[in-house]
Amino acid sequence: MLEGTIANVPPQGGRKHPEQQYIPIDTTHILFICGGTFERLEEIIARRIGRANIGFTEGRRIETDRFSRTRDILGQVTPEDLIAFGMIPEFVGRLPIITPLMPLDADALGRILTEPKNAIIKQYQKFFRMENAELAFTDDALREIARKAMERNTGARALRAIVENLMLNIMFELPNRPKGFRYTVTAEVVRGEADLFNQAVAIKESA
Repeated sequence: MLEGTIANVPPQGGRKHPEQQYIPIDTTHILFICGGTFERLEEIIARRIGRANIGFTEGRRIETDRFSRTRDILGQVTPEDLIAFGMIPEFVGRLPIITPLMPLDADALGRILTEPKNAIIKQYQKFFRMENAELAFTDDALREIARKAMERNTGARALRAIVENLMLNIMFELPNRPKGFRYTVTAEVVRGEADLFNQAVAIKESA
């Protein structure tokens, strides 16, 4: 299929059935992108390049944090590493380009929290406006959320879980709180060291 063939595809999906009509698809000019998490692939690469070389890439010393080391090691992936990972050579040989997607750092995770159209921070800010209140996050709070997400090592998926866990009790209590207040989430609130409602400021006063 990857090299180009006529594949019969059932329009309704599911398993093939003798009485089902199929749609022939020519895969000759279709670009296939195969991806995966490849957990622990960096360990295979590290063993291949040797411990003495892990600390150096093109003459510069790799930064000491885990994400920078992973980034630099994955950048040296070869087809042989994928075969050692468990993929069959015939399959790997049909993929002419191999490139790693680098782990998200704290800055990238912070941008994911706020910049997309449906960013989770924007969603909660809309919920607060529905209750005639305002919600704000300090830069330190965003960095603390990103730090917690990096500790979980599950990429951007961890962001929603952390924010929802943080906001669960707050959203439950908000309808019973006085209207017209602005609430600011700080790093202390994210760490559980401060109560968000104790930092409420009237919107007119904060303007």
